[in-house]
Amino acid sequence: MSRDPRRRTRDPHRRTRDPHRRTRDRGQAAIEYLGFLPVLLIVGLAGLQLGLAAYAAQQAGTAARAAARAAATTDDENAPAPEAAGYASVSSWIASRATITVNGGTAVVKVDIPRVLPFVNLDPVQKTAVMPTPDEEDRP
Repeated sequence: MSRDPRRRTRDPHRRTRDPHRRTRDRGQAAIEYLGFLPVLLIVGLAGLQLGLAAYAAQQAGTAARAAARAAATTDDENAPAPEAAGYASVSSWIASRATITVNGGTAVVKVDIPRVLPFVNLDPVQKTAVMPTPDEEDRP
């Protein structure tokens, strides 16, 4: 018996397509996403925490320079106090977390970094700025 090449016979080992196969896989992507969501959330919050730490460090440096500049030029009675100049130079939510200490022309600012991740405890940022004070013969 010769076989007609145009006629296709069904291979018994060939896998048939099940029309209900796709319905059994429905929801798998949602479950995988739910499993990955905590990791994605922690990575995002860690990036936010890092950004807050950098912003607090930048603001601490600005406050230290402003306070040291005000301390070096306290000849004028109308000049603000060095600590007040430091607090005024930063944003309000950083100023509420800052501690400014001025000694001569040196200002030290310590800012507590706000916490976003509960298990991450960062040390406060500390910045120091020194401005030269005018000598007695340099004063007008």
